[in-house]
Amino acid sequence: MSRVYTDGACSGNPGPGGWAWVVPDGPFAAGFAARTTNQRMELTAALEAVGHFEGPLVVVSDSTYVVHCFRDGWWENWIRKGWVNARREPVANRDLWEPLVQAVVERGNVTFEWVKGHSGDRWNDVADQLAVEAGNLQEVLSGDAPPD
Repeated sequence: MSRVYTDGACSGNPGPGGWAWVVPDGPFAAGFAARTTNQRMELTAALEAVGHFEGPLVVVSDSTYVVHCFRDGWWENWIRKGWVNARREPVANRDLWEPLVQAVVERGNVTFEWVKGHSGDRWNDVADQLAVEAGNLQEVLSGDAPPD
């Protein structure tokens, strides 16, 4: 089973942002958007990670927005209600939620785990640094081993 840490970052909300995923002592990838939100970058990081790996996967994120959606089954209610939330408003970021939910459901072997952000968790911190760097540079970053 693979573990991948994901994170999103944004300078301003909205503003330039970055997303990243990193496997402990393994590969990483990060990307950017010129004008986005932190939530969109968190979702993009998860979507990119789920799309990159095969086999059982644990996605570790400091985003309660991402983790609680799957832990608490928000997505099931959204689909049942036609992609509206509990306040009967359209689900925000549906364009990212829909493919993420679809990928997770189709695979059936992806779980999500929450980690407290900025708490000294090494790999969450690395994912955060990569997301911030990709957002600041507005560049794609990747490698076979995480940067020091």
